Amino acid sequence: MRFNYSGYLVLLIFVPGLVLFYIYIFKQKKRLLSKFGDFVLVQKLINPDGLRRQKIKTLLLVASLFFIVIGLSGPQIGTRMIEIKRRGIDIIIAIDCSASMLAEDIKPNRMERAKYELSSFIDRLHGDRIGIIAFAGTAFLQCPLTLDYGAAKMFLNIIDTNLIPQPGTSIGSAIKLAMKSFEHKERKYKALIILTDGEDHDKNTPDIVDEAVKEGIRIYTIGFGNPEGELIPIRDNQGNLIGYKKDKKGEPVLSKLDEMLLQKIALVTGGKYYRSTSGEIELERIYDDISGMEKKLLQSKYQSLYEDRFQYFIFIAIILLIIEFILTEIKAEKTTQM
Repeated sequence: MRFNYSGYLVLLIFVPGLVLFYIYIFKQKKRLLSKFGDFVLVQKLINPDGLRRQKIKTLLLVASLFFIVIGLSGPQIGTRMIEIKRRGIDIIIAIDCSASMLAEDIKPNRMERAKYELSSFIDRLHGDRIGIIAFAGTAFLQCPLTLDYGAAKMFLNIIDTNLIPQPGTSIGSAIKLAMKSFEHKERKYKALIILTDGEDHDKNTPDIVDEAVKEGIRIYTIGFGNPEGELIPIRDNQGNLIGYKKDKKGEPVLSKLDEMLLQKIALVTGGKYYRSTSGEIELERIYDDISGMEKKLLQSKYQSLYEDRFQYFIFIAIILLIIEFILTEIKAEKTTQM
């Protein structure tokens, strides 16, 4: 036997306390009646069956208290096996790690905002597998598809703009890697979310997107930044601003959000495009949309569950209290007749 709410067991200390209280009451009663003569004779004269009935009633009250406390403690006796099925879809999130994500048109910068939104999205998941891809000039599988959301967030925390040594932004390479990371035998249950500023340097991206459509991958895109552009700051190890990124001609690089490309990628694959907002409305809408997708069986396992038996102890306590009540009524009727 085990107890689901074992904290209630401390109430059992009232059981011996109640017993000692009644023992004290009976002794006091015996002492008072003994003043009138022999206790047994006086008791028979006053109420022949009274003492025995009182002892029975006391025993019933103490026993009912015991069973009530045991019932409140949630006793569990025996076990049963149940099958737990976990259903969901496979979701891969690709996060842009290029230097342009350091632009600060979104505070504190595009990269940190994207990581924050990704972490919030993971917190919303229930039963879906999650994978993470980091990409810049090439793509890297940071976290394979997993049901361990804690591990996924751990891999997310170490992503920064120094993770991918190859500069540039290749959205196509991220989509291509995602296609390899999904199960090829399926043509559904797949969603890819791309968090980027959309400055794509991969000319093969449109062809790769067409391949993703054939694989049944629905792509959602979230754009970070603004179409007008923003300078890319350069900071030292202490976080102090020391300048801005420049091109080969020495001109400051202006990073612009390419919404047209991101909208096209999402539209072709049946997904949707959103611009990042501080209220994270885009995440809620993407999650709601993904939640409506057809789900597959991701995990099935058997688990042993303890059987709750509190109802039996509460039932016994109620029966004992009913018997005690009946004895009280019988005594009352006899007293009335006399």
